Amino acid sequence: MRFLYIIYQICIGLPIFLVATILTALTTMLGCWLGNGHFWGYYPGKLWSQLTCFLFLLPVKVKGHEHLDKKTSYVFVANHQGSFDIFLVYGFLGRNFKWMMKKSLRKLPFVGKACESAGFIFVDKSTPRKVYETIKSAEKVLQGGTSLVVFPEGARTFTGHMANFKKGAFLLADQLQLPVVPLTIDGSFDILPRTGKLLHWHPMTLTIHEPIYPLGKKGEENLQMLMAESYKAIEKDLPQKYKGKMENPDQ
Repeated sequence: MRFLYIIYQICIGLPIFLVATILTALTTMLGCWLGNGHFWGYYPGKLWSQLTCFLFLLPVKVKGHEHLDKKTSYVFVANHQGSFDIFLVYGFLGRNFKWMMKKSLRKLPFVGKACESAGFIFVDKSTPRKVYETIKSAEKVLQGGTSLVVFPEGARTFTGHMANFKKGAFLLADQLQLPVVPLTIDGSFDILPRTGKLLHWHPMTLTIHEPIYPLGKKGEENLQMLMAESYKAIEKDLPQKYKGKMENPDQ
């Protein structure tokens, strides 16, 4: 079965995925250029992500939609197991949101320009002023029920275990006094780990946890609470083999 799955993903899955990616990027860019970036910046990517999971025959299970309010803006924070995290969250979270992503991703052919057109937020840490501009861009996005999704580890795991969280997403939630919603991603690492080249068939589960609300005041106490409670919630629903921190997070 493993051999047949490799043949399928190379000869059928990958060519269709590449065509779908280009068409999705072009649709997003054109739709956002014509207007209504709120719609075109989200739905083409959502359908592309669902198609990708279907195309590679990957079962998806989602738990916890009942914890979310449609009119509330959230800062979603998720563990970063692998490349398929994007398809799982984008396709199945069920909320209109913008990604916060590394500045380097802007250079990806088609995809980078589509992300820019969709209003996704590219993080630039080169100077304090650039960091300030990133926060201001996020403030404009987080209105009217539109949310933000961040991988606070900053990079995909090497081992399946989580690394320490960076403060950026939580600083934003603290500054705007918004609830943080932890997301546990399970299965993506088993499909395509950071060092992998070919996919392995494996189910994926997205667990949406209850929102963590700010303490009512800005500052270090609120920031540390959001980080600690988010980490604990995400780790709780990971398989036992992936609990505990990654041994070498700075690799």
